[in-house]
Amino acid sequence: MLGTRVGSVLGRLLRRAAAADAFRAQPNVLQACSSFATGPRQEVGTFYELRTYDIKPAKIKEFLELVNKYIKIRMVHSEMIGFWTAEFGAMNKAFHIWKYDNFAHRAAVRKAVINDKEWQEKLATILPLLNKQHMEIAYLVPWCDLGIPPKEGVYELVTYQLKPGGPALWGKSFKAVIDAHVSKGYAKLIGIFHTEYGFLNTVHVLWWFENPDIRAAGRHMAHEDARVVAAGFIFWHRAPTS
Repeated sequence: MLGTRVGSVLGRLLRRAAAADAFRAQPNVLQACSSFATGPRQEVGTFYELRTYDIKPAKIKEFLELVNKYIKIRMVHSEMIGFWTAEFGAMNKAFHIWKYDNFAHRAAVRKAVINDKEWQEKLATILPLLNKQHMEIAYLVPWCDLGIPPKEGVYELVTYQLKPGGPALWGKSFKAVIDAHVSKGYAKLIGIFHTEYGFLNTVHVLWWFENPDIRAAGRHMAHEDARVVAAGFIFWHRAPTS
């Protein structure tokens, strides 16, 4: 396996969604989505590209073998924070995060990747194994630094659909929940990513656990923590039922 800043390239991912997946599961419900926008943040500031791949169920083994074999070629062009495959939740998915200094950096990387004949040749063997792809551009919330796990383990990606308004509206309440988890040792925080382009008003929280049983124990304790429960109902934006 290839080592990355966050974890192994084929690290396991436990995916859990709050409200956000309810939008995606209902084709008749409109989800605010930005494919591109202009503004000052487009020129400056480190951001992260979150990519999700839906893999053909019969091709999982082949996909993982090819990625493990060839991903080093792509990593020459920019920093990959991590690459995970889903163990629980939405199945047959791969999820990875790339880091860019700014949009000019990403544009230069994309050009280099397109012109990399070796990578394009390998990519051509991987793409037929996929059903679809989804990409989001996100920033770390201002009060979160990218964490580094102490060793290999499992990761949980929790996706929240929040009320429109950004961190100025829900930041204080959200931070209270995160701080409660971290201070009590319920989980180790890796990063909190607030979408800029893609599904809007969405926040992805990436946690690390030594193993799934420790994760389960932490969840049970968190559910009994008054601070977590009290803050957790403030910032939800629930999907309509019809």
